[in-house]
Amino acid sequence: MKSVVMIAYWFPPEGNAAVYRPLRFLRNLPESGWIGRVIAGTQLQRHDADLLGQVPQTTEVIRVPDGDIWQSFQMKRSQFLRRKTGSTESHGVTPPERRGSHMRSRLRALVRRAESICYHPDMQRSWIRPAVEATVAACARSRPDVLWATGPPWSAFVVAQRAAQRTGVPYVLDFRTSWTIVHSPFAALRPAWAQKADRRLLRELLRRAQAVTFFYAAEAECFWRMYKGALDVSRIHIIPNGFDGDVEAFVPPATSKFTILYTGTLSDYKYDTFLDALAKFINSDPARAHRTSVQFVGEEVVSLMSRVKELGLCDVVSARPPIPHAEVGRLQREAHALLMLERQPTHKGHELLAGAKLFGYLKAGRPILGVVPRGEADRVLRSVGVSTIGNAASVEEICSVLETMFNAWCGGRLSSFVPDPIACEQYSAKCQTAALARALDGLPPLQLFVPGAVDIVPSLRAELPAGGWA
Repeated sequence: MKSVVMIAYWFPPEGNAAVYRPLRFLRNLPESGWIGRVIAGTQLQRHDADLLGQVPQTTEVIRVPDGDIWQSFQMKRSQFLRRKTGSTESHGVTPPERRGSHMRSRLRALVRRAESICYHPDMQRSWIRPAVEATVAACARSRPDVLWATGPPWSAFVVAQRAAQRTGVPYVLDFRTSWTIVHSPFAALRPAWAQKADRRLLRELLRRAQAVTFFYAAEAECFWRMYKGALDVSRIHIIPNGFDGDVEAFVPPATSKFTILYTGTLSDYKYDTFLDALAKFINSDPARAHRTSVQFVGEEVVSLMSRVKELGLCDVVSARPPIPHAEVGRLQREAHALLMLERQPTHKGHELLAGAKLFGYLKAGRPILGVVPRGEADRVLRSVGVSTIGNAASVEEICSVLETMFNAWCGGRLSSFVPDPIACEQYSAKCQTAALARALDGLPPLQLFVPGAVDIVPSLRAELPAGGWA
């Protein structure tokens, strides 16, 4: 078998959404003739022991501490606050100490600004040197055929490039978001000179890579235009996010309430129009309040529950902190429909984003209520036959979809809204891993990216200069 060293800062027992893609590839690559070793970080945002059990027992996982005292302090503080406020968040009350004074808010803003200047290319900067050493040592023990790095964090890309320079082993870059094009809150704080430095670094990373993988053709189009000359079509592979295993059969739960479930963080997701639509849906027939349940499971639910209280929806909407991955599956099977949200439209490039949870929803085989903007999430949903989509900007559309799904539940017709399982297979691990194997082998993709076949998304058209970035 051929061998790949996978550079993935986030890896089980970490339980955030970033771990599922490298884990999925690692588990399925042997079917394509590859075995993997993993270089991973040691910081944990959310511990999930169940995910660690999914890592093949024969896999060598090399944990690399970054030694960043400030980051360790911040991580421990964040975990402490989650434990301290988890039960309070579930009841929708924002503790006074979380609100903070004006002075504390200003201090936090100054700290974030300082971090955006000092940490390059991201907050995991101090991981680069020890990770390079660990990767070079791994290559010396047993030389791999290729290095594969997934980002964010983008420091993983730097690790791959520097290790490749020292070992002569080629590298492949895997983009999970559009670095330098779609601005994260961290990137938005960076001064202009730092953003230019990021673009110079990325151009060099792209130019030297054996292959580059993007989620969608629209994303690849942005990089093609903005980094002219750094890529050629034979090295661009389109490999969307996806799911491991088979699509589950839909068995409607026998409960007295029409149950809608959302799982995942809410920090920068647009949920206000959904709540407004839900309030309109309930107020048009108050009896529905006793027959409808909307459950949110994940992080950053305090603001949401505050709005729920204002709208008088406390009897309908509930929220709870994150739970292990295995328990998420159980809750999905107990729900009649799964709620899909996307980022705020103020987020430049938001049309390029489709959260990883969407593909977990496809595997769950249940009706999906899509509250999304026109963009990739909308396109993916429609590609598998989902029609229950309301534009995230339209309360009327969302309310109409709620009416449609609720009436179908009352009439025992919800199964008609289940995504097409055959169409969902295009997002299965089997299809994705076969595509990745070609990138690892240095072969052209099965389907070539065609420059100009899709346009730049609306929120980025004024942002990206016609001649690309120098």
